[in-house]
This record gives sequence, structure tokens and C-alpha cells, in this order.
Amino acid sequence: MAADQRIEARPRNWLTPVALVLLREESSYGYELMEGLEGFGFEQISAGSLYRTLRRTEKEGLSKSEWEPSEGGAARRMYSITEAGESYLAAWAKACEQYQNVMDSFARAYTSR
Repeated sequence: MAADQRIEARPRNWLTPVALVLLREESSYGYELMEGLEGFGFEQISAGSLYRTLRRTEKEGLSKSEWEPSEGGAARRMYSITEAGESYLAAWAKACEQYQNVMDSFARAYTSR
């Protein structure tokens, strides 16, 4: 393996819980969620990926949406988290704590030499 190879040490499916945690803070439109995702390091995420994730979370009952009229423009879809989404986040947070323990152990082992 080349030393300059790009390695991404981020768990898969990270977009779902991050989008849900943003919705937990406040119901949002998709473009507002895109801005919030940047704060979590998702600068390269496409709108298509976000909207596919939002549709999937709706289908799974983790989020819901409704159309809201917009002043001077087309109606927009407002997304919010559901109780099932809250439960999903609680389980995800628990899994992250366990993952964090593994990462901390790795970091200690790596830096101890």
C-alpha cells in the first residue's frame, strides 16, 4: 500500500445519522441540511445523495416531510425527525461510543511507540 494512498476512516452510512441529528435540532429544508452537513465534514456531498437519504429515512419511518408554501416561489418540502428516528439516533450514539473506545485504543497503541 502506498503511503500517499487516501484512506477514509469514516463509518459507512454516516449521512443518515448526521442528517437526523440536524433534524433533531430543527426541522429543515434540504438545502438547509446541506449547509448543516458541511459542519460535519460533508463538503463533497451531492444534493442527490442527501435527497436519496432523506427519501430512504422517510420510507423507513425515521423522518417525515410535508410540503410548505414558499413566499414568492414553489412549495418546499420540510423534513423533521420522528420518534423512530429518535430511537435510531439513540442506538447510533451507543454504537458510536463503542466505536470511539476502539478508536481511542488504536490511537493509544499507535502513539505509544
